[in-house]
Amino acid sequence: MEQKIAGRLDGRQGRARFVRESPDVRRQALIEATAQCLAEKGVAATSVRAICARAGVSAGLLTHYFDGIDALILATYRDVGEKVAAALEQAVAEAGPDPLDRLWAYIRANLQPPVLDPNLLATWISFWSLVKTSPEIAATHAETYGGSRERLEVLLREAAPQIPRPAARIAAIGLTAMLDGLWLELCLDSSTFTIEEALEMAKEAMTYVIQKPRDEPVDQ
Repeated sequence: MEQKIAGRLDGRQGRARFVRESPDVRRQALIEATAQCLAEKGVAATSVRAICARAGVSAGLLTHYFDGIDALILATYRDVGEKVAAALEQAVAEAGPDPLDRLWAYIRANLQPPVLDPNLLATWISFWSLVKTSPEIAATHAETYGGSRERLEVLLREAAPQIPRPAARIAAIGLTAMLDGLWLELCLDSSTFTIEEALEMAKEAMTYVIQKPRDEPVDQ
């Protein structure tokens, strides 16, 4: 793929200069086009032709970077998961050093843009539909969701070190399930409850987990 640089001419020949895009840019363009096709068309209608038309490239370029459409969809799942994780980590970093603020920032970011996005839901649905039929997608799904739950558990233990490790694991699973449910409903039908109400519910759940009386010894 070549891109014309308008207004920049070769001084000797008077011809427009062209800059060839880097392989990383081309590869990312295919991944982004795949995410858009999955969101708009679903898995069944996401073909090599549709992806390449969206990206503005030839089918040969797709097979140059990926071993077929299955590999491209897998790369797209990983890319989307990494972007979501990066958005959550940015929220944590911006929250400052206080562990409780960092925990709340992580939870809150799950229910706000760019993570809260109906288009993102449509893309996730396409990925989820492949979990039972594609071992590679299933492994990526387990890695993505497992990493998210583990990160929440770490933040929870930092904010509430009095919580025993087994209890923190269960609490992280429960909070993750609640966040997933609130996120899903807000993406499907935002008239059910507002983002502010969802955040209030999430904060109440977080507070309950932290303040819940426990008899178990703390396992550091």
